[in-house]
Amino acid sequence: MAQHITEVQHWLQNAAHIAMLTGAGVSAESGVPTFRDAQTGYWARFKPEDLATEDAFRRDPACVWDWYAERRSNLQHVQPNPGHRAVADFQHRHPGRLTLITQNVDGLHQRAGSPGVLALHGNIFEDQWLDACALARRPQDACHVGQAEPGRPPRCAQCGNMVRPAVVWFGEMLPSAALAAAEQAAARCQVMLVVGTAGVVYPAAGLAHRARAAGAQVVVVNPEPTELDEVADAVLRGTSARLLPLLLDF
Repeated sequence: MAQHITEVQHWLQNAAHIAMLTGAGVSAESGVPTFRDAQTGYWARFKPEDLATEDAFRRDPACVWDWYAERRSNLQHVQPNPGHRAVADFQHRHPGRLTLITQNVDGLHQRAGSPGVLALHGNIFEDQWLDACALARRPQDACHVGQAEPGRPPRCAQCGNMVRPAVVWFGEMLPSAALAAAEQAAARCQVMLVVGTAGVVYPAAGLAHRARAAGAQVVVVNPEPTELDEVADAVLRGTSARLLPLLLDF
């Protein structure tokens, strides 16, 4: 393991640009349960796949809003771990050298201080309108989310539009700007770190394949085997909280 860490450190030190893709494993070390493990108490009788959809929200907006409200409440006191902080510290020491792409919606990378995080699945602490404003003639004239009337969920007093969490639900496309930036980072990096993700969710997992096809060295950091191990130049078995402070200590 020590030899592999030293080799990967050498790759990183010589890379003009590094791309990093992170998944649920990074946040699990802060005590954040995975998406499916978060179902406890009253919510244990629901399937996440049945709640995190536009159809579910339109059918029973109060139920879905309450579920996200509880998830937000549970995440408020969670703190970034040494893995999050190691990435943020590296980015501040080496501005523009590392592009951080995450599948996580918990905002922990941002709270740790990472700039320009490409959040492919959105941010659970942010809101957006469910529909386009029916009254606005131009996008800039649309009602502001922050002015919605309180409720479960909040609604626009003028057009009745509902507020929803700014996360990507099942069946929805990833935000095009974030995905395009992530694909560009994967295509131009010399090293891609794939950290704390099983590599089964696409198109995020496809970024590692894109990086490899462009000639980058791919490094998987995960305690357990992943679907991306076979395309990796190095696989480091361990947690991100332990390994990232070592790899990024320069």
